[in-house]
Amino acid sequence: MSAPPSDSQPASRAVPSSVDVVVVGAGFSGMYLLHKLREMNLSAVAFEAGTDVGGTWYWNRYPGARVDVESLAYSYSFSEDLEQEYEWQERYPTQPEILRYARHVADRFDLRRDIFFRTRVNAAAYDEQGRTWRVRTEHGDAVTARFLVMATGCLSASKLPEIPGLDRFAGATYHTAHWPHEGVDFTGLRVGIIGTGSSGVQSIPVIAEQAAQLTVFQRTPAYSLPARNRRLRPDEIAAMKANYRAFRQAQKESGFGVPTPIPTKSALEVSDEERDATFERAWESGSLVNLLTAYADLSIDQAANDTAKRFIHRKIHQIVEDPRTAADLCPEYPVGTKRPCLDTGYYETYNRENVHLVNLRRTPIVEITERGIRTSDQAYEFDVIVYATGFDAMTGALTSVDIRGRGGASLDEAWSAGPRTYLGISSAGYPNLFMITGPGSPSVLSNMVVSIEQHVDWVTDAIAYLDHQGLTTIEPTQEAEDAWVDHVNLIADATLYPKANSWYMGANVPGKPQVFMPYAGGVGEYRKTCDEIAAQGYKGFALSV
Repeated sequence: MSAPPSDSQPASRAVPSSVDVVVVGAGFSGMYLLHKLREMNLSAVAFEAGTDVGGTWYWNRYPGARVDVESLAYSYSFSEDLEQEYEWQERYPTQPEILRYARHVADRFDLRRDIFFRTRVNAAAYDEQGRTWRVRTEHGDAVTARFLVMATGCLSASKLPEIPGLDRFAGATYHTAHWPHEGVDFTGLRVGIIGTGSSGVQSIPVIAEQAAQLTVFQRTPAYSLPARNRRLRPDEIAAMKANYRAFRQAQKESGFGVPTPIPTKSALEVSDEERDATFERAWESGSLVNLLTAYADLSIDQAANDTAKRFIHRKIHQIVEDPRTAADLCPEYPVGTKRPCLDTGYYETYNRENVHLVNLRRTPIVEITERGIRTSDQAYEFDVIVYATGFDAMTGALTSVDIRGRGGASLDEAWSAGPRTYLGISSAGYPNLFMITGPGSPSVLSNMVVSIEQHVDWVTDAIAYLDHQGLTTIEPTQEAEDAWVDHVNLIADATLYPKANSWYMGANVPGKPQVFMPYAGGVGEYRKTCDEIAAQGYKGFALSV
């Protein structure tokens, strides 16, 4: 699906010089924020680098791009009319279907009139005397606002691999996060793809069906389960719509933003037969959460996790015909500690004669050449190279903006040893600056729409509280921030998450501090904490007139 024409936004429309709130980003966070702020009669403007709404689902148009949360759950809950009227088509919708939904929401609530597209925010500085934020864009616009909300997304700052010769290749190159809107035809071409995270796992089977040859360069294999995707049945859509209120409450109270029974058994206390049957049901269900929550100790006990690892390894060896390729596709880190994937025919793709896997642990890439890719033992020639190399996750989109707080302190420098926030919402020294699903919140470990709505509601409630109390600023205390960072680390260290070199840890970005960035305590418990802090007059925050 192509982007709408740029003339959908009149060039003559002037950026206001002053508003109550500046929102950066017009994805699911930014759109809901604009809707809430308008209901509060607050003036707001959003700046969006793309040509339309959608955020993640505007940018990520690579072949096979699809969400791994079911559509009826990966949707806004703030409007019952929207829930009832919108018709999802697939269990796990593709990027075009999700973008269609985002555009529908923007149209239905007339959100575009407050959004300036093709406009990237470069800098934001806090004026201590005026108690306002001065926000500057790439076009030279300057806007003063009482509040600044970064709705920039967790996976929006893409990155290329650190390989010599990236600009040397004479053929076409594409990054999965910046895919051409008109698509790419790989028919008859020799294609190399670097990366086997979620975007690689989803795109590889689709590219393989077109390409004459596809060579996959893998450094670290992913755990992937079959999505079992299908068209939604009218009866299940009707049943969900009839039960949405109870389902939404269950989402809010769940661990991942996806309601599932809370496991009570250890993976080690049941027989091999019972455990394998449980894992088999999870594998067949087409749900990541069903496997990750099959037993109570999979995320905290290595021996328990190993039972899930062995099960998935057996599945890979059953599917992939070549034993060496199957072995290369088997991860050694604990299940769930790097982002697991849902796929459509991923492992089966390696049985195709035109697909070849290169294990970069065994033969690392030396350089990109004019003709292709050279590893330590072979030179490969390609017509196209695809980089499925992911993002500077969670912090990259925040630190890429020159944000300056009290005393001109740079957020990038303040986070030089790792991100520091209170609740993943604010940072000490940056009054009236909010982050939606920032580091230190459940964020990427959850159904993002559930976490987005919770954060937007909390932030707008805080703004309303300040206005009602005649207050001007809200800012975390250093003590509260330190305590929260310690708590986030304590929870993470009680799990197996730190055992993997994942983008959760920033391990995919050279020089980035190795700290576990999301909050692993669960969506429901996190929400309770946030609600308690607000109920206590925003405990841990310094409020001033």
